[in-house]
Amino acid sequence: MASDQSPARGEFQALDKTLPFKGPEAIDAACLECFAYEYADKPVGDPMEIVTDTDEFTSVCPYSGLPDFAHVKIAYKPLRHCIELRSLKYYLLSYRDVGIWYEHLVNRMLDDLVRTCDPLSMTITITCNPRGGLRSVVTASYARPAD
Repeated sequence: MASDQSPARGEFQALDKTLPFKGPEAIDAACLECFAYEYADKPVGDPMEIVTDTDEFTSVCPYSGLPDFAHVKIAYKPLRHCIELRSLKYYLLSYRDVGIWYEHLVNRMLDDLVRTCDPLSMTITITCNPRGGLRSVVTASYARPAD
């Protein structure tokens, strides 16, 4: 018997099942809002950094439709605007039914958040819960070009 013809394959049809999920077009970047950073013109040595993280992030595997869970950390130095946290929660929740690879997700999230608040810099790190004993950490960064 070939290795890909396990007896379980014939016995358990659910092994080939794919759950329905949405595509990246369902990510709701339009819900993101900002407020003015009142200290934008304050002369300081190193700009303030805002770090927001959550262990409650979920999206789905774009192959099986099964849920993927991750810790998301967003760190940025604001220029003129700060991300309003309620809107960030809604944005992160919009990934809940989206089938997307983490490597694409971290870049999409960085693009959306940079476009929203136009920071001096931003780094997003996604630490994926282990699957099959493998834990992945995916990071994407942005630095504002020098004027």
